[in-house]
Amino acid sequence: MPVSVVTDSVASIPIDLVAENEIDVVPLFINDGESHRPETEIDLPTFYRRLADMTTLPTSSQPSVEALLGAFRRALQRGSDVVGVFVSSKMSGTYETARLAAEMSLSEFPGRRIELVDSESNSMEEGFGALAAAKAARAGAAIEWCVEAARESLRRARFLFTPHTLEYLRRGGRIGGASALIGGLLQIRPILTVERGETQQFARVRTQSRALAEIARRFADDVAAFGLAEVIVHYIADEDLARAWSEQAIEPVVGGSVRVAPVSPVVGLHTGPAVGVVYVTARDWA
Repeated sequence: MPVSVVTDSVASIPIDLVAENEIDVVPLFINDGESHRPETEIDLPTFYRRLADMTTLPTSSQPSVEALLGAFRRALQRGSDVVGVFVSSKMSGTYETARLAAEMSLSEFPGRRIELVDSESNSMEEGFGALAAAKAARAGAAIEWCVEAARESLRRARFLFTPHTLEYLRRGGRIGGASALIGGLLQIRPILTVERGETQQFARVRTQSRALAEIARRFADDVAAFGLAEVIVHYIADEDLARAWSEQAIEPVVGGSVRVAPVSPVVGLHTGPAVGVVYVTARDWA
């Protein structure tokens, strides 16, 4: 292909779609005090069982310059230009490291092009952007159109999710202890989203069932107003709930089966068990 696509593992793209679209995925790392491993090599059920018992959360780290440089070089050596779609620069230093790696790569391959896209998100909101660029590349599009395909997907995407508990947000310093305690006593469940590169509160309701119902309602409203191009149900640690919710609330709107897939552990360690949906509308939002 004249254009190759590189992304990071936080995009959470299912492995079959990675292979089908020939995307090069560079992993982030998890350090849990006992090991420092690529998140792509972590057994998720074991990781979340251990996470529930930890008093101090694991930490994550971005890919090295060398890892990103290797991904860019592989594409350039094949004769491809490169589009890189990466996790929000407000959430990780991965995008800035990719910029440095791109500069180094282009000094070795003058006349070639590497275009980077800050997804301003994570998980499959980022992943759908990378897939859009890759699909354009497979169709033979020039690099400019591959970049535009990624950005168009990101403009039309929404990521809504609800954590089972506020405890992980408290332990990670993303919510105060008093707020977490009161939220737990009142059974408050925030609905979270990603806007302008950061996790934001979309709504707040009582009980998990109401949170899931509100997410499904907003999804249905958006699909009715703007159509649907892509959708995936995401989960952290609770696959059974995600599949049941997808069958009951998401698939009836879609009119068919919906893929259910786990979120990157780098995202999961800050949120704890959660369920949500990522979708891309067919038309721009009004």
